[in-house]
Amino acid sequence: MRILIIGSNGLLGSDLVEDWTGDHLIPATSRDADIRELEQVRQLVTREHPDWIILAAGYTDVDGSEQHQDLAFAVNRDGARNVSIVARELGVKLCYLSTDYVFDGAADRPYEPEDPIHPLNIYGASKAAGEKAVQEEAGHWLIARTSWLFGVARPSFPEKILRAADSQPQLKVVADQVGSPTYSRDLARAIRELVRADTRGVLNITNSGSCSWFEFAKETLRRAGRNTPVYPITSAEAGRPARRPAYSVLSPKALAATAITMRSWQEALAVYLVELSRRRNLH
Repeated sequence: MRILIIGSNGLLGSDLVEDWTGDHLIPATSRDADIRELEQVRQLVTREHPDWIILAAGYTDVDGSEQHQDLAFAVNRDGARNVSIVARELGVKLCYLSTDYVFDGAADRPYEPEDPIHPLNIYGASKAAGEKAVQEEAGHWLIARTSWLFGVARPSFPEKILRAADSQPQLKVVADQVGSPTYSRDLARAIRELVRADTRGVLNITNSGSCSWFEFAKETLRRAGRNTPVYPITSAEAGRPARRPAYSVLSPKALAATAITMRSWQEALAVYLVELSRRRNLH
């Protein structure tokens, strides 16, 4: 198959390009097409004539979205609509990456794909609008929701914790938000298998298990052999511009029905830390 990866230089896109074998991969970035511009998308897809498009590009700055609402919606909603329109026109299948932040965190159990969405922040609202655009405009579509993504292609939470531990005598990390960390390489592998199986619909893809950011930080430091003290704080004490869901664990049941299983976030973190150390020379 010919697989067009829009956003190939991002956290997930980089791993998709690096790890996907057996098909013809076509990497594309904003230099190839600005997804906010319908005609640029049409020209790219017409030229490359893929079987599938993986839309991994997005505006992902959660706090920045509060100040740049127009940009968040232009990329995450309008960009998704443009890609969906072109995919339908040209008979191309589409996989759109979405987020746990489409939920409000009021649940007392892991969210299923069909649960009603109710985002708390602009980023989540823009991704929810992107999901709606895909469902309305694309023909054959797959929406892959993930959460708390980490990987080596871009600085992410565990690396930031390790760097902070290098320069600060103690760390304070939010303990009242719970989710499922997800290793970008594991997400990339799952998407590859779902695309090859011609999967449709909405699916959750995260590593198994859940934790708070505080627990994620503690486990990162422990596995890296660091002894920097880390203390729990509340979201209110952190004072971030965007509200975040208190509980955004995504249920793996629907994914398991496709015969794809994801290892624990702790196992994935251990593999990530080895790769990070090798790439960044972090000791």
